[in-house]
Amino acid sequence: MTGPTISLLARRRVEGEILKPVFEVLKETFGEEAAKKAIGLAIRRAAQESGRQLAKEMGGGNLANFIALQPRWTQGEALKVEVLAQDSERFDYDVTSCAYAEMYRELGLGDVGFLLSCNRDEAFIQGFAPEVELRRGQTIMEGAPRCDFRYRVRP
Repeated sequence: MTGPTISLLARRRVEGEILKPVFEVLKETFGEEAAKKAIGLAIRRAAQESGRQLAKEMGGGNLANFIALQPRWTQGEALKVEVLAQDSERFDYDVTSCAYAEMYRELGLGDVGFLLSCNRDEAFIQGFAPEVELRRGQTIMEGAPRCDFRYRVRP
């Protein structure tokens, strides 16, 4: 029997509340750069594994299945997205509003919000569909007015 499901935004809030004191202890013990490196690596590994598992559940990872997953991230208006291009070889969109960034700032984790959230994106797609690459030049989490997601199927 599975338990109740919560939105991804709610899940990230719980994770952030747990990781905040862990991050603080890592900073005190090893220094800020080492703490960021450890948290970033742990999040990337978890995201890649999550991508692999979800691809298995969906019967395979590919760009079409990835596009079908988008409601998971946008649920509850967590992200406002403008799709710019979508076909069998590419998926381009901009995020114009990000509740994840707002939530991390509220938790006092704005300086590591990128590591806890945006850092997942490339690792997730590597695990989910290794033939798809993500290019992104800016994020709201890092102070830009929008996030620019550009997914491409490698030739």
